[in-house]
Amino acid sequence: MQQFENPMLCSVVRQPSLLRCRRQLQVSALVALATVLTLLAPLHRALAEPTIGQPAADFALRSLDDANVRLSEHRGEVVLLNFWATWCGPCRQEMPLLNDLHVKYQRAGLTLFGVNIDAPAAQAAEMVRTLKVTYPILIDDRQNVGRLYAIGSMPLTVLIDRQGVVRYVSQGFKPGYEKRYADWLRELLNE
Repeated sequence: MQQFENPMLCSVVRQPSLLRCRRQLQVSALVALATVLTLLAPLHRALAEPTIGQPAADFALRSLDDANVRLSEHRGEVVLLNFWATWCGPCRQEMPLLNDLHVKYQRAGLTLFGVNIDAPAAQAAEMVRTLKVTYPILIDDRQNVGRLYAIGSMPLTVLIDRQGVVRYVSQGFKPGYEKRYADWLRELLNE
């Protein structure tokens, strides 16, 4: 009896071994899935963070101080958005360092917003008090803005220039990143 190795022809083969045919189909399906995932990986990476060089997505959120904040109202200022959550250890490390940048560069035109993406707001407020953060904290309890900015890993830091264009994006935090932020901020503030 003639047997074909092409798994797509299993149903045509005269009296094929059902087990062999299933294995061939499973291997072919895995190869096809791996190929699709490989082809989609660059697209996923492109969607996984805001696009550098593109206008920052506008949004409006309420702050812990009960003020409404709209990003587009801060055009003309250098804006640093820092997306964080109370359960995020690196976020806890980063926030006091961001506060130092806020204090240092606020008069030069920096606007820094922390965007908390987990609820409840009371828990976020407690963490802000504990860490002695003085920059405004916005509450994204529905995670609409988090989805808009396609948060992949936490924290996510986005630097936006005076024209409202995303210039730098940083995912995660390790000690030393604050120096990189300071360099980027000086560059944008001097433009």
